[in-house]
Amino acid sequence: MKVCSVLAAAVYASDCQSVSAFLSGPGTGKLILPSPPGRQQPLLSSQHAECSLPVTCLPMSALVEGEKVNGVHVKDWKVERTMFQALHMATAEEMERDPAVCVVGEDVGHYGGSYKVTQQLHYRFGNFRVLDTPIVENTFTGMAIGASCAGLRPVIEGMNMGFLLMAYNQISNNGGMLRYTSGGQFEVPVVIRGPGGIGKQLGPEHSQRLEAYLNAVPGLKLVMPSTPYNARGLLKSAIRDNNPVVFFEHVLLYNLKEEIPLLPYTLPLDKAEIARPGKDITLICYSRQRHVCTEAANRLAKMGIDAEVLDLISLKPIDLVSIKKSLQKTHKCIIVEECSKTGGIGADVMAQVIETCANDLDELPMRLSSKDIPTPYNRLLEEAVVVKPEDVVNSVVWMMASRGGVNVMPKP
Repeated sequence: MKVCSVLAAAVYASDCQSVSAFLSGPGTGKLILPSPPGRQQPLLSSQHAECSLPVTCLPMSALVEGEKVNGVHVKDWKVERTMFQALHMATAEEMERDPAVCVVGEDVGHYGGSYKVTQQLHYRFGNFRVLDTPIVENTFTGMAIGASCAGLRPVIEGMNMGFLLMAYNQISNNGGMLRYTSGGQFEVPVVIRGPGGIGKQLGPEHSQRLEAYLNAVPGLKLVMPSTPYNARGLLKSAIRDNNPVVFFEHVLLYNLKEEIPLLPYTLPLDKAEIARPGKDITLICYSRQRHVCTEAANRLAKMGIDAEVLDLISLKPIDLVSIKKSLQKTHKCIIVEECSKTGGIGADVMAQVIETCANDLDELPMRLSSKDIPTPYNRLLEEAVVVKPEDVVNSVVWMMASRGGVNVMPKP
């Protein structure tokens, strides 16, 4: 049964967490699932469903009737997952769905990845589909890009995205250009993913923001998830895409928790998301800055300013339709990024906003970016480099008050 099989993949991809959900077939059969003793892993099946599910530690009996479990349709079931768990689910689901999907990188197999995104996948899919490599980023990146041209769908994990500077030639000259230079004879369905961004005292070499480096490379799609929900759906779409996708995961978001659907889903790679609706000003951001801007918007609400937070998600291509729709409502915007200001993503976004949305703007856009220096190791200096919620609040208040905006007196 199709729905049952995807539930099986979801259960496994959940790292065999407690999931008291099971589907019977389309018939009229019912199945009572008793709670197993201890932490055994029973194999549960129904006479009306041609599949079986490994489930650990069922907390209670579950009544399965049709496509409902304990009266709730399985499509409505949600589980709480961190971002790294959501990425793990997406990877396992796609490897189960398509035997051409494989994972390549340093410590992705037995160690489970530097942030456990590929944990235990080698047990399920074997050491050749979850391939541990030597510390040679240029070699395994080039190998994976070549494999994608030959019919595989590799997912390259950079232990840290800064390390993939060693593979810049392979990413840009091979990954980004092979489809064009071959006259369309080759597709390059490869995903390059891993942790990046400014962490907590990781030092300059481990705090790289490569999105600006790769933004100018033709042929690449750049995606930056910001929540467990969009991380899972976006990674699945990236793996299915026939073009090279660079998938940036912020190192400080891996432990962010959120309820997400139990069953698999996909999300479009090229659509922005309204993280918080508003009417006075638009805060355009991506990745971790979504949460910085949301916190700032909540503070601004107490001052009578209703800020809209627009999470770009896709850095290339940029969803100008969503940006324009927001600016037609607010007529003002501030672009918030973690890149350095010189040559950063914000500069590109600002240029495109002015080119396409000039008639919708009452004020010139403003950029808030990290300082143009290597990220310091010292905690206080590191905090001074990046944009903080108070920086966003101060900039919004200045734009709204100094340029004829709303009254910004705090509400009593």
